[in-house]
Amino acid sequence: MRLIGHIQDETRARRFGDYLDSEGIESQIDEGKSGDWEIWILDDDSLDSAKELLTGFHEQPEDPRYATGAQAAIASRKRQEKAQSRSRLIDGRTMFDKPAVPHGLLTIALILVSVAVTVTTRMGANRPLTRKLQITESRVEGRYITWNSGFAEIRQGQVWRVFTPMFLHFNIMHILFNMLWLKDLGRIIEAHKGTWLLLALVLTIAGLSNVAQFLHNGPGFGGMSGVVFGLLGYVWMQGKFNPASQLHLQQQTVIFMIVWFFVCLTGLVGPVANMAHGAGAVVGILWGFLAAKLHPSR
Repeated sequence: MRLIGHIQDETRARRFGDYLDSEGIESQIDEGKSGDWEIWILDDDSLDSAKELLTGFHEQPEDPRYATGAQAAIASRKRQEKAQSRSRLIDGRTMFDKPAVPHGLLTIALILVSVAVTVTTRMGANRPLTRKLQITESRVEGRYITWNSGFAEIRQGQVWRVFTPMFLHFNIMHILFNMLWLKDLGRIIEAHKGTWLLLALVLTIAGLSNVAQFLHNGPGFGGMSGVVFGLLGYVWMQGKFNPASQLHLQQQTVIFMIVWFFVCLTGLVGPVANMAHGAGAVVGILWGFLAAKLHPSR
C-alpha cells in the first residue's frame, strides 16, 4: 500500500476515493496528522494511473465526471452488499465476509492438541494431569482448595504453565464452541498474516489472559476462549482500520461475541473465566489497532 498524495477536504477525498473505485483502483482514505486526508493505493501496479487521476482531480475537483464515477461506485458497492447478504443467508459455512481459506498447520495443531488434552485429562477428571497443566498446583485442604499465589512452579522453570491452561476444557460444549471459533479465526489470520504472527498472537494472548484470570480467581480454570476473544479483537481492529490486511468480520459476528461476553458475566451459563475473556479481548484489540496504525500495509 502506497501513499500518493493528500486532499484537504474530507468530502472531496471520499468522492475521489469512490471515483478511484469506479476506475477499478482499490484505495484507502485516512485522516492525516495535519488535518488533511491521505490517499493510499493498495496495489502498486495502479500507482501511476492513480497519481495521474489525482493530479487531474486537484486541477478540477468539481468536474462532473468525479461525482458520476463516485455515484456509480457507491451503487456498485450497495449491489455487492445485497448479494453478499443473500449469499450468507443461503450459505452459512463461514462467519466471515471473505471466502473460506485453507486451514493452516498451526491452527490445525492447536485444535488437535486441545482435543488430545481434553481427552487425556478426561475433561478435568484426571486431576493429577490437569494440575500439571494449570498455572500452579492446587490442593484440597478439608472443605477448601488452596494454592501458592506466587507462581512457584513457573519461577522454578515450569514456564509452560503460563500457556497450557488454554488446552484444558471441562465439557463437550466448552471445547466444541472454542474450537469452532479457533478454526475460523486462526485460519484467516494464518492465511493472511502468516504462521509466526498467529503463534505470537496465541502465546501472548494466552499468557496474559491466563495470568489475569489466575490473579483474579486462582488456578481452577481452562480453555481457549481467552485466546478466541483476543483473536477476534485483533481481526476486528484490522478489518476496521487496515483494509489491506484482508481480515474482515461480519457485523453480526462482532455483536454476537459482545453479547456473549456480557451473558457470561451474568453467571447464567455457569462458571466462566471472565477475566481471561476480558484480558484476551483487550490484548487482541490493542494489538490489532496499533498494528493497523503503525504498519497499515501489513
